[in-house]
Amino acid sequence: MKDVTLKQKIRQGFRSLFYIWKEEVKNTFRDQGMLIFFILVPLAYPLIYAFIYTEEVAREVPVALVDDARGSLSREFARKVDATADVRIACLSPGMEDAKEQMRQGAVHGIIRIPAEFAGDLAAGRQAHVSIYCDMGCLLYYKNLLSACTHVSLDMNKDIKVARAGNTTVRQDEVTAYPFEYEDVALFNPQNGFASFLIPAVLVLILQQTLLLGIGLSAGTAREKNRFRDLVPARNRHYEGTLRIVMGKALCYFMLYAVVSVYVLCAVPRMFRLVQVADPATLILFMLPYLAACIFFSMTASAAVRNRETCMILFVFTSLPLLFISGVSWPGASIPAFWKYVSWLFPSTFGINGFIRINTMGATLPEVAVEYRALWLQAGIYFLTACLVYRHQARIGRRHLRDEMRRLRRQ
Repeated sequence: MKDVTLKQKIRQGFRSLFYIWKEEVKNTFRDQGMLIFFILVPLAYPLIYAFIYTEEVAREVPVALVDDARGSLSREFARKVDATADVRIACLSPGMEDAKEQMRQGAVHGIIRIPAEFAGDLAAGRQAHVSIYCDMGCLLYYKNLLSACTHVSLDMNKDIKVARAGNTTVRQDEVTAYPFEYEDVALFNPQNGFASFLIPAVLVLILQQTLLLGIGLSAGTAREKNRFRDLVPARNRHYEGTLRIVMGKALCYFMLYAVVSVYVLCAVPRMFRLVQVADPATLILFMLPYLAACIFFSMTASAAVRNRETCMILFVFTSLPLLFISGVSWPGASIPAFWKYVSWLFPSTFGINGFIRINTMGATLPEVAVEYRALWLQAGIYFLTACLVYRHQARIGRRHLRDEMRRLRRQ
């Protein structure tokens, strides 16, 4: 008799679980707001970001030239700078005031000033100087201008050294020009592209943030539909077990985002020809705990959502801070210890760093063991917190139902 009762309970538990899963699927596809967060945003946002940064690098940044030297060497310097792919000399200004006005109007984003003593210093064997001024509203302008001028100055310096060395052989000229031979190789991002650097992190963060917003919206909708504004409907017998509620809802989100993740993390990088060297099996195994951690984290956080609009107020603004403290857009070694500890609360921190190393650097699962274990730990902790949250909410719902029954009996 006990075995029959236990089997019946297990069977009833699975029925309730799949009932909750089915209801969550229905609610997801009937609610326009949830469809936007779960489908439209993951479909559109990666394309928007990738289209914005599709050029990868900034080219031909317009600058103004102030040539006070007006000699052959200064013209050679300007010609070589203009020949680089990074900078384009858009105008020749008679003085600094005119060049500054050009920058204020937005016609140029930088100024190169060659002083009058440029050729004289070189002829006398003294160090010559070239001043550059840049619009720091965009760091890429500064990077391009500094890089172009530095490469040109090194190239001209090589020619000057060879001309003054008085060598008699070609080999001596080579040694004079390059005492140390070196080769500059940018690993994992050969073109130093902004998209290859930033987009992988954004893609991983989009998964977490859309889950957070969508599940938060679902929680707000459930409260608005409930008479007592409870998260768990107390009148439905299928919602009587905490585990079945959490697993039923999580199963719906996981099945949906298993498909969304393939599009976001595999299809989008391939469409825009971003660096993608991940082993598929490694990537799948890594994304399992990441999705689980994001889902249970979102379910835990959704307890704070009181209505449909609250999730927008609570969660939207966190996207940029989470990207910054992940250690991608700003070096992790330079992040203060307090914010580093705060970042460990969010699955995106470990998800971003692990995904970049797997997808962009070709890392194996043992090589991202720290991130992998951290995500499983987060998934376990947030699963427990989600169970506690829904258990507490179920108790509140039952209490409200009992109070309502007592009130009706008194009447």
